[in-house]
Amino acid sequence: MVAPLEGIRVIEVANWLAAPSAAALMADLGADVIKVEPPGGDAYRAFNLGADAIGAGGPAVNHAFELDNRGKRSITVSLNQPGGPDLVRRLAAGADVFITNLLQPRRERYGLTVEDVRAASPRVVYVSFSGYGTEGPDAARAGFDYAAFWARSGVMNLLGEPEEPPVLCRPGQGDHTAALNLLASTLAALRLRDLTGEGQVVDVTLVGTGLWTVGTDFSGALASRRQPPRHSRARPRNPLWNAYRCADGRWILLVMVQPDAYWPGFCAALGHPEWEHDRRFDTLQHRAEHTEDLTGRIAAVFDSRPSTDWPAVLDAHGLIWAPVAELPEVADDATVRALGSFEAVATNQGASYETLAAPFTIRGADVAVRGPAPSPGAHTERVLEECGLTAEEIAALAADGVFG
Repeated sequence: MVAPLEGIRVIEVANWLAAPSAAALMADLGADVIKVEPPGGDAYRAFNLGADAIGAGGPAVNHAFELDNRGKRSITVSLNQPGGPDLVRRLAAGADVFITNLLQPRRERYGLTVEDVRAASPRVVYVSFSGYGTEGPDAARAGFDYAAFWARSGVMNLLGEPEEPPVLCRPGQGDHTAALNLLASTLAALRLRDLTGEGQVVDVTLVGTGLWTVGTDFSGALASRRQPPRHSRARPRNPLWNAYRCADGRWILLVMVQPDAYWPGFCAALGHPEWEHDRRFDTLQHRAEHTEDLTGRIAAVFDSRPSTDWPAVLDAHGLIWAPVAELPEVADDATVRALGSFEAVATNQGASYETLAAPFTIRGADVAVRGPAPSPGAHTERVLEECGLTAEEIAALAADGVFG
């Protein structure tokens, strides 16, 4: 099998999650990804190390960092040393893709703007990732996904119970969504580069990705300039599209967005066939008018039996539902495993662990996790040799503190 990005070289001058995550997926697709890190490594290497990052009986593994940096090679370069930016531009000259999430002022300071990199490599696809873009009033503003994707885009204010504080996202939730956006646009730009022979520029932002994820709500708000209301679990417009707690404290989510078709079977499944023709509940409109009453009745039924009793009952009546799963359960879910969602990876220390595979498959293509994340600077000399630097030039750069 052939890897889709075989022969493509990617230079990643980025840190934390989103841009490195997209580059890791390019490595899964067969690209040669060279991660340019400062001496000491990406700051994310030291983040999120805790008890959950310690392999049983093995060395400490930062699983979050591994996920977003697997299959790459690492070179350490100090951009603050005079020869550092020159070295990165020299790396870019032999690359197909250059990815950076440096803020615009830092790109200008180090000579790594679009114009600088394209001067070194006119055919390169320059991929700019940022919180808020490179041209507007917030081009110099840092934006982690909590700020730019979750809060600034409006996602956060749509979630949570009415009158309650908005809820926080989980770590990396916006970053990994943006990474898929970045991957797709980069692949399209590579295709366009091959068609036209000209380098391309890709811009992806956290705030823009956030807008797209709530596009269903935002398209209406864009026209009306009105904020969509939050939904109350106790007073849903459609009680058959709601979460209910079972007797064992676990939750089940009902997702019947066309509830009239499912209403007879739902009444039978819950053991209340008399609800089917009750004038308070027999249509979506009537159920919406009496939502607190009906929701309370449904909640009482679910709360009378443990969650393990419900799958067979709900499935027998062809209802659409899902367990509100916990992550350890998902890891052992037969359906999820049948998707090929996980791959085993050997660490540089000889241990092994499971990680998430790419969230897609291409039948007949070589798409796979190609190895663990590299140690900081593990491939510096080899990469520099491939770029044509002599042993004397490498020694001189080392003496000048350009890489470590």
